[in-house]
Amino acid sequence: MADQQQISKLKQGREEWNRWRAKNAGVYADLSGADLRGLVLREANLSGGDLRRTNLSEADLTGAEGHGILRLPQYVHRLKARGFNAHPNITVTKSAPATALVDGDNGMGHLVMTRAANEAIAMARETGVAWVGVRRSNHAGPAGLYAEMPTAHGMIGLYAAVANANHMAAWGGADLLLGTNPLAIGVLSGAGPLVLDMATSIVAYGTVKKYALRGLTMPEGWFVNAETEAPITDPNCAGEGLLLPMGEYKGAGLALMLGLLGGVLNGAAFGRDVVDFNADDKSETNTGHFMVAIDIARFLPLATFTAEVDRHVRDFRQSKRLPGVDEIHLPGDRRAQCRAERLRDGVPIAPALLVQLDKLAAELKIKALRER
Repeated sequence: MADQQQISKLKQGREEWNRWRAKNAGVYADLSGADLRGLVLREANLSGGDLRRTNLSEADLTGAEGHGILRLPQYVHRLKARGFNAHPNITVTKSAPATALVDGDNGMGHLVMTRAANEAIAMARETGVAWVGVRRSNHAGPAGLYAEMPTAHGMIGLYAAVANANHMAAWGGADLLLGTNPLAIGVLSGAGPLVLDMATSIVAYGTVKKYALRGLTMPEGWFVNAETEAPITDPNCAGEGLLLPMGEYKGAGLALMLGLLGGVLNGAAFGRDVVDFNADDKSETNTGHFMVAIDIARFLPLATFTAEVDRHVRDFRQSKRLPGVDEIHLPGDRRAQCRAERLRDGVPIAPALLVQLDKLAAELKIKALRER
């Protein structure tokens, strides 16, 4: 019964989100425009190639708005406060043929993780599998982007990170000692990669930011008051409570284990050492990640593997559905559909976010999005 009630609450939240999208369907902007690129290029002293690797536009295109242009004001303010190193010397230390540690020199996490993922891919070509740890990095955007990278090279990708703020507690605890530590897995199929991208919390914190910008109410079951366990549904009051893990103790346990692998193993921050980059623009976060790449051909011919994946995918899609379910969705379906729609129609921007972006443009003395 409790599970059915939780599902009902989540459906209500999804319906509210869909109503907002329909109401604001006309609020769009071209996120690839030259003026928007100039926001980051000017403040971070990045090259055009570096900017493309920040993946902000790709995050919005694939529906991960909580990691997209919504983060731009925060990134720029952090750069202005010297919280990021605008000119990092990213180094790679190989400890064995299949293992390496990347030191990001406090650079933007997107740049650091792109380097780490490419290193893992190159190493896996030689050794069949590679594990690359990362320290002294920063927030790197959607986990799925990095897990997907090896699939373009006939490989499986696995990525995880220590989140940049602690919003959860150990199961049964009340102290904020765990982040929403994400996990992503990319597996190749004949129709394109299957990409699982998930937070270990009931919902990603970026979604909470998205709800706050749109003036939406959160469903019960996302946040609770640490003293009374009463539900918190106002996203602007999220900082006063505990974000609940997915699957109760299972999500909390997975967040802890990923934190140990992405943080402690790499000499990066975890637990009480995590810096909340939402509240602190100046301190180095020492964010930890890890990336694994696996060369499929070391186990099966690539064509055999993808054919088998496709066979199983067909079985899932054609399987009997529960009442009221129109289609069975698999990992990566929403990302692919969203990307196609937004490349065609544009990316929706909430009016409140547009105000923030125009304010940022004014600070940087460049043309506002509304004026383009």
